[in-house]
Amino acid sequence: MAADDSREGNIIMTEGVTRIPSGCAISGIFSRSGKRMSGEAVMKSISVMHERSNGLGGGFAAYGIYPEYREYYAFHIFHNDNTAKIACEKFLERHFDIVSASNIPTRKIPAITDEPLIWRYFALPLKTKLASSQLDEREFVAKCAFRINKDIEGSYVFSSGKNMGVFKAVGFPEDVGRFYRLEEYEGYCFTAHGRYPTNTPGWWGGAHPFSLLDCTVVHNGEISSYDANRRSIEMYGYPCTLQTDTEVIAYIIDYLNRKCGFSYEEICDIVAAPFWSEIDKMPVAKKKLYEYYRSAFSQYLITGPFSILVGFEGGMMALNDRLKLRSMVAGTRGDMVYAASEEAAIRVIEPDIERVWAPSGGECVIARLYPEAFEALKGGK
Repeated sequence: MAADDSREGNIIMTEGVTRIPSGCAISGIFSRSGKRMSGEAVMKSISVMHERSNGLGGGFAAYGIYPEYREYYAFHIFHNDNTAKIACEKFLERHFDIVSASNIPTRKIPAITDEPLIWRYFALPLKTKLASSQLDEREFVAKCAFRINKDIEGSYVFSSGKNMGVFKAVGFPEDVGRFYRLEEYEGYCFTAHGRYPTNTPGWWGGAHPFSLLDCTVVHNGEISSYDANRRSIEMYGYPCTLQTDTEVIAYIIDYLNRKCGFSYEEICDIVAAPFWSEIDKMPVAKKKLYEYYRSAFSQYLITGPFSILVGFEGGMMALNDRLKLRSMVAGTRGDMVYAASEEAAIRVIEPDIERVWAPSGGECVIARLYPEAFEALKGGK
């Protein structure tokens, strides 16, 4: 709208206040060399897209931030009150060896209110419990996180991976970052989200990222296939209880990667599969592969407008829907990889970006640590 202020009927339309329909905001920063950087940069990046959010949710995922506890699962948990906290901690003590338990450090921010008790636990499964469960370690941890979220009223595990953590709240993302003192953390990868919920509630657990073990997802868009996706993934033990469609994306990716053994490149080809008209034109071998993906995993095809950033141990993935109905820009400079809803969010932290492009619909952009950096991350050096 050219004018700063105009009227349509009885409605005042104000430029810069009227929402555009393509928010939320996402941003990601990744160092392929494993260089640890402060959370300050990703806070600056997401703040440039302030108008894409409405203050009903903001959050960050950070990787490589707990090197001194790299062997332990870091549980970040919201407790509504001390009653919930006591019940949750009793459950954890029955199933895990807890080596550290403390409040997650925060600072008072006027814009962040009604905060729950926010606690962090570094723990490993008790050997006796793990053996009797007949599960592998990661599946045991995932099932325990689901048990807490489903059965312990007032407690919610919002992060459960190793050497990483999710930090989220109701508020604008830049306020959420300052609330959690994100500038005091150092990691090799950060993703961020500013939320503008349209048909789901704004609450602490419903803010992005959504996480299971080391997999985190931030998302801009709306999943029209949510009911079909949810019904399918719940059959494999993933209860969807968080009142938002994005939750199902995290579980689909965990299932396809951790349980089915697909690479992240293959996961892109499943959740954002080519159209049948495109598959028909492919060479025979490639055509058979994509016919298999579309037929065997059709329940995990995500439809509707979306752009997502996925964090995982040693990597970051950016992906648009096949029609590219949500914006996504990527960039690189040296060993650094960036992705965001807007180019401005990249240039504000890397003005001398070497390459910048808008990935096409369904184009998978994946950054991974160099082999030597991944070995160092795991404690090999």
